[in-house]
Amino acid sequence: MKKAFITGITGQDGSYLAEFLLGKGYEVHGLIRRSSSFNTSRIDHIYQDPHGKGTRIFLHYGDLSDASSVNQLIKTIKPDEVYNLGAQSHVRVSFDIPEYSTDINALGTLRILDAIREVGSKTKFYQASSSEIFGSAKSPQSEQTPFLPRSPYAASKVYSYWITVNYREAYNLFTCNGILFNHESPRRGETFVTRKITRAATRIKQGLQESLFLGNLDAKRDWGYAPEYIEAMWMMLQHQTPDDYVVATGEMHTVREFVQEVFEYLGLDWKKYVKIDKRYFRPTEVDALKGDYSKIRKVLGWKPKTAFKELVRIMVDADMKLAKEEKALRQVQNGGS
Repeated sequence: MKKAFITGITGQDGSYLAEFLLGKGYEVHGLIRRSSSFNTSRIDHIYQDPHGKGTRIFLHYGDLSDASSVNQLIKTIKPDEVYNLGAQSHVRVSFDIPEYSTDINALGTLRILDAIREVGSKTKFYQASSSEIFGSAKSPQSEQTPFLPRSPYAASKVYSYWITVNYREAYNLFTCNGILFNHESPRRGETFVTRKITRAATRIKQGLQESLFLGNLDAKRDWGYAPEYIEAMWMMLQHQTPDDYVVATGEMHTVREFVQEVFEYLGLDWKKYVKIDKRYFRPTEVDALKGDYSKIRKVLGWKPKTAFKELVRIMVDADMKLAKEEKALRQVQNGGS
């Protein structure tokens, strides 16, 4: 039985990856940070009693800022595959906490790679890179496009990309970078723009919210469906030779288009509810990101399946269910009124 170690297992991608790998027969180990509140809601449905018979998912306390815990876990688990999905992943927030973002995103990657090197194992390593590393580079962006980062988050991801390449070349480790463009789902964090939109719009539809405050509506992004991108990560580590790949849809839409699609699906006029708040603008903006995924299609046979409109509807339908549940609970709390 193969063993996989996932950092960021409680996030959108980590939870989908854990499900995917369990379905492939893996034993899955996940890194979680100690906190005063639980943050395992995305994996609660697959996490069982760690002492129960047949359990194949295990959670371990540790932190990407702590080399000793990372080393100990790699040494103890002896994973066949490591998926480094853990990060301070909010681009706007990285301007507020640049040092922390860099420590976790850049040096966290280095700590894992060095642990693998020190243990001397044959562990395969996947690094979650990001389309944000392209920044102001002209689209469409491919593996040959120069990196022009426009945020502390993006700069930290550039470091993690190159240190992953360096350890592959210097120490002959099996390391891959997946340069994933924006990928969304009902499990996306509510502070990310797509989920913020679908969550607010469905609450507005149910009379639970009056307005939605957003920043730059003209930003253009390449949005795909997260569960499909998880398979691309796994495919990279199954290939005979390690390499780096762009994962994208090849389509680009503005934030405004996303808003329009969501509100139109709900039968609402978005202009009545959406307001612009300057606080949500970045100090340096990334105008347009569109990925050229021809390499991964040719080499690994991966391609996206879920179209933009279908993605929007998947997210809206899931958040409408939450909004209706919230409304029903409020009615009970208010005595049925």
